[in-house]
Amino acid sequence: MQYKRWLSKINLFILAATLTLIWQLILIPVFPKADAQDIYHLGYRVKISRNNHYPVNPDRLLEKGKRLYEQQRFSEAISVLEQAAHIFQNQNNSIKQAIALSNISNSYKQIGEYQQALSYIVQSRQLLEKQSNIDDDKEILKVFAQVLDIQANLQLTLGKPAWALENWKKATAIYKQANLDHLKNRSLINQSLALQALGRYQLAFKILEQVVPELNKQPASILKVTALRNYGDVQLYLGEIDASLKTLQQSYEIAQQIKSNSQIAQTLLSLGNAQRGKGNKNLGLSALQNATIFDKTAPLVYVGKPISQEARKLYRQAVQTYEKTVFLSTSPAIKVKAQLNKFSLLIELEEFSKADELFSQLQSAINKLPVSSTSVKARINLAQNLLLLKQVSSSNAPEWENIAQTLAFSIKQAEILEDTRLQSYATGILGSVYLQTQNLHDAEKLTKKAVDLALRIEAKDIAYLWQWQLGYIFKLEENNEQAIGYYSQAVDNLNDLRGDLLVLNSDIQYSFRDKVEPVYRQLVDLLLQSTLYQNVSQKTLSQKNLNQNKLKKARDVIEALQLREIENYFQEVCLQAKPEIIDTVVDKTDTTAAVIYPIILQNRLEIILKLPNQNKFNRYTTFIKTNQLENTLEKLQYSLRQPEQINQVNKISGEIYSWLIQPLEADLQQNKIETLVFVLDGNLRNIPMAVLYDSKAQEKQRKYLIEKYAIVLTPGLQMLEPKPLQRKKINILMAGVTEKQLINNQEFLPLSNVELELNTIQSQIPNSKKLLNQSFTDVNLEKQIDSAKYTIVHIATHGNFSSNLEETYILTWNKLLKIEEFDKLFQINKNADSQAIELLVLSACETAHGDKRATLGLSGIAIRAGARSTLASLWAVEDESTSRLMSQFYQELQQNKLNKGKALQQAQIKLLKNSEPPLIWAPYVLIGNWL
Repeated sequence: MQYKRWLSKINLFILAATLTLIWQLILIPVFPKADAQDIYHLGYRVKISRNNHYPVNPDRLLEKGKRLYEQQRFSEAISVLEQAAHIFQNQNNSIKQAIALSNISNSYKQIGEYQQALSYIVQSRQLLEKQSNIDDDKEILKVFAQVLDIQANLQLTLGKPAWALENWKKATAIYKQANLDHLKNRSLINQSLALQALGRYQLAFKILEQVVPELNKQPASILKVTALRNYGDVQLYLGEIDASLKTLQQSYEIAQQIKSNSQIAQTLLSLGNAQRGKGNKNLGLSALQNATIFDKTAPLVYVGKPISQEARKLYRQAVQTYEKTVFLSTSPAIKVKAQLNKFSLLIELEEFSKADELFSQLQSAINKLPVSSTSVKARINLAQNLLLLKQVSSSNAPEWENIAQTLAFSIKQAEILEDTRLQSYATGILGSVYLQTQNLHDAEKLTKKAVDLALRIEAKDIAYLWQWQLGYIFKLEENNEQAIGYYSQAVDNLNDLRGDLLVLNSDIQYSFRDKVEPVYRQLVDLLLQSTLYQNVSQKTLSQKNLNQNKLKKARDVIEALQLREIENYFQEVCLQAKPEIIDTVVDKTDTTAAVIYPIILQNRLEIILKLPNQNKFNRYTTFIKTNQLENTLEKLQYSLRQPEQINQVNKISGEIYSWLIQPLEADLQQNKIETLVFVLDGNLRNIPMAVLYDSKAQEKQRKYLIEKYAIVLTPGLQMLEPKPLQRKKINILMAGVTEKQLINNQEFLPLSNVELELNTIQSQIPNSKKLLNQSFTDVNLEKQIDSAKYTIVHIATHGNFSSNLEETYILTWNKLLKIEEFDKLFQINKNADSQAIELLVLSACETAHGDKRATLGLSGIAIRAGARSTLASLWAVEDESTSRLMSQFYQELQQNKLNKGKALQQAQIKLLKNSEPPLIWAPYVLIGNWL
């Protein structure tokens, strides 16, 4: 039954398979008409003698062809231009012949005769390249650059973005040399389009970041509209949705100003996509999310996102925008793109009857498109949406055979275009259809072909999807070794992609959690399943005689996932990072520390334990459903912030203790472990491990985990080599805000105990500098850090940790200091370990409520700051007890010579012994080096 349930659910995540493909549908070459117009005009500036023996003036034919082109009478334009080209050939006027041929090419492109268009543009280029004086004649070079433009536009249309990029680079160089800024900027914008088609959004962003400010100084124009639109598209793809909406609105207003309906339509299409992206950021509950048809473990199954009222409003706004696009546009391709986007939104909004009505219109419109990468992508997009519709409302969707035929036709068209990338996409999705219909044999055959096609062009971003699907197929067939093999290949490709992987992780369609993280987790699941006992009757079991190779590999995969997650958070590769296996670091630095990897899987909690100086891993399994574990963690997270709920806290944390700590406690005690290093997973990150309570021990022996062990967290990423704190050189920079603040229309309440906290620390460590209130600005903080080698930086101010990069900050007197500013502020880019801050303390910060991944922000700040250790609070404690805890911490550090981990442990125990509730002493966590 489980097998059938999986198969009946699998294709709902199919939309994920071609995120890049869907969003490439918004890529529109810049000014196909402008290319032709410019080159006509340029032709008149080329000085070539005329042969007056011909009764028909070819220049007039060229001018007539231009007018016909502008009137969209392309077939007539071709006939006239062919006459002109023939006359120029007989006159040996190769330059004007090349101009005529290039415009014939452009005309064929407009009517969808791409092979004819390609033939003519190649002839045009060859004529120019034969000119012996091409490098010396500026006018000929300009014509050549225009020909490169037209050829590149055609190549992009035909799905050859790499070739298009090279041609646009050459054209850009010519325009730059000739000081033709307008044409140079246009060519740079086109480069950004090619880069987007290649999935290289960061590079596209950098190009547009240079072009847009320059164009903003100029009057309204089509070039300006296009630049802003593409800039907004890239911002959207990189997750900067609010910035994207602002940029696209600017583009839309300028398009209206110049009264260009075609540009208005194209920009409306992009605006609709951005509104949809904004909706995806405002999600709530949805009937789709709770439908029984979803199988979250299956690869490439679209998991319906919950839709809040705010998201629904934005989605409907996007639908209206797409409708307006269709009304205004004269381009069949633009109309189809808008209708496809509207179609998928109607399905998400559960307006199935409207989607059904639109389907027949869409099918007819797509069938009228000429064979091109656009038509292939449109068919694949349609098939994906039909797969989703088939699952959520079968009566409104066509039969499986019809969906398969749509994909088969896409494959044939992709073969005609020799577009291997699209062949792989369509073939892999067709394999998913066969998987859905329980035909595992053909599903396997098609998916293998899709992998081969992707690897042929080294498209790892596609290959991993189908390797994942193959692994899943073998998993269904209970062939775990084969499944592990393909899952491993998928993970290896994801690891190799790294920076390129970032462009696959936009929230526009689905997130890192949907299409990257599951590959790693499912591989870990398979690796650990292979060591489970066949007959398990108890809820918790311990296993020591294990396959160590598989355990090590499972550990390595989890470490890799941690790094991918941090990179996804920053939206860039952590170039300064030196990824190092944490337990290896521990073995080198502290023989009383153990590393614990809790791994949350669908039906159990796995724990991998690495004890010091042992060449093996221990593994423990607690059988508990994910929902039960998550609900328990959320209850504890809530109760911890209620001072009167100590008994409830102890009860709930006792359950978690029994699942996470009790199975391995005997091994910890036997090896005389004093420090626990946690590489936490999922919602466990939002819980302070210190508060876990041994509620099942005899009453007098019940203790919190912090009473037994020093506790440290690590995000699985080592920025700097761990070193013990040099106590003789301790000096501290303190900063804080005590007064009420209003920054960016956000009110921050006064922190009345901050001054007491800083004064207490200053009395303990005389070698210190204090920035309080007005003196605590970002500029002053940077100056102090830059001018002195502080061992510790202690900041007591409002702060927020969030899974959203933009919502992670600390408050200074004059601004919200965002996380991306931390590397600059703390100067980690100097790569000088001697200048690294030993400890960064953030004593009044908190994690965002309701954000399961909020501690990514905490880890992010720790990494960005480059400090060896970060001590922070998971929630703000507005109480003088913070001053007491920090005073005790520095006393243990300075006077009693304890390491940072044990100093924090003793400070927390002191508050605990004074009968303070967990609300007061539990939120403080140490991240990184504990020595």
